Amino acid sequence: MDQRAIEVVNEVREYFISHRGTTVALRISPSSPDPMNGGLSFDFGKPQVVRSFVSDRFTPAEIEKVIINSLKNHRLDTNHFEFAIAGPVAGIGTAVWRMQTPGFQKLFNILAHDSLQQNKEYKMKVIMLDENLGPNPEQLFLITPTQDEVVRQLTIMIIGGISFTLIIITAFALTIRTMLNQKKLSEIKSDFINNMTHELKTPLATISLAIDAIGNEKVMDNKDKIRYFSGIIKEENKRMNKQVETILQSALLEKDEIGLKLQAMDVHYVIQHTVDNLQLQLANKNGVVDLQLNAVNPVIMADDVHFSNVVFNLLDNAIKYSKENLEVTINTYNTRKSLFIIITDNGIGMSRDTISRIFEKFYRAHTGNVHNVKGFGLGLSYVKAIVDAHHGKIKVESVVGKGSKFTLEFPQE
Repeated sequence: MDQRAIEVVNEVREYFISHRGTTVALRISPSSPDPMNGGLSFDFGKPQVVRSFVSDRFTPAEIEKVIINSLKNHRLDTNHFEFAIAGPVAGIGTAVWRMQTPGFQKLFNILAHDSLQQNKEYKMKVIMLDENLGPNPEQLFLITPTQDEVVRQLTIMIIGGISFTLIIITAFALTIRTMLNQKKLSEIKSDFINNMTHELKTPLATISLAIDAIGNEKVMDNKDKIRYFSGIIKEENKRMNKQVETILQSALLEKDEIGLKLQAMDVHYVIQHTVDNLQLQLANKNGVVDLQLNAVNPVIMADDVHFSNVVFNLLDNAIKYSKENLEVTINTYNTRKSLFIIITDNGIGMSRDTISRIFEKFYRAHTGNVHNVKGFGLGLSYVKAIVDAHHGKIKVESVVGKGSKFTLEFPQE
């Protein structure tokens, strides 16, 4: 870098020397007296060549252009340099700045005070422009950045380019992610509408058939049949109300508006009561539940309704997603600060992809070509929300074809 800067100032000097201007002045001096001309005579000698200064012949813009061309030829930075030309004032002999760039004086002052020339950003080169002009010829002062400064400028440009590229890549990735999320939401919406239509259409059809049966003249006279069909209508109505309530609960959970009425509750009693209520469903799958309620202190502060729904949903899923001869084990135990509830089954199990999405709203595990599992895909998202609301934790472990294991932890402090 330093050698190139020297070559630049030498090249500039050679340019100005080769383009130096000349003027011709006649040398006139008195000679011997001439009676015909008032007693004086003049001697017209040879013309005298007078060279002018560089600063008189070139404008600052022209000098700057010459320096830039030379810097380009030597592959140096053409954007961060300063120059000045110093020369003597006529009749005084004192050197002054005859022209300079706007930023020259500041850098010159810095370098002038740096007596050891240890400045790591800029270096200054000084060279005589034309020694033939007298004892005090003009001098060219050229300040150029050092290699460190060039590297710094390039580093800034590279970092800027990389940052801009990363911004573009990030924006592109976010766009793709948004598109995939929108596609996913559209699929979830379609599945939810299909499931909801099916779930609501079935009880409506049953109620319609029951009402038609009650309107039959043969049935109208039979109080037992009227009571039977009225019971069907009531049960189907409860079923519809439960489905609507599930959707409303999901909306409340999304807005974080669910209210918990915490009270001391015996977990063992809730588990036993829920298992008793599910005996009919268990019998349809030839299932059994092994209760290993080993917790010494089964009491936690929880909402009775929501906590019961958590246990019910987990057991109901174990029954739904299972084959014949279902075996469910419910184990409880205490640690120093927590109560653990572990529900294990030997059902169809879940894949890793399913486990990673099982708590997403409206997500339902695929069961191949079998469509006998009903629901909106809100059960486990509800379970996760309620467990979180109780400051608990839930963990899932599963193997396809071997079953699943849900571990719930609730604080007891």
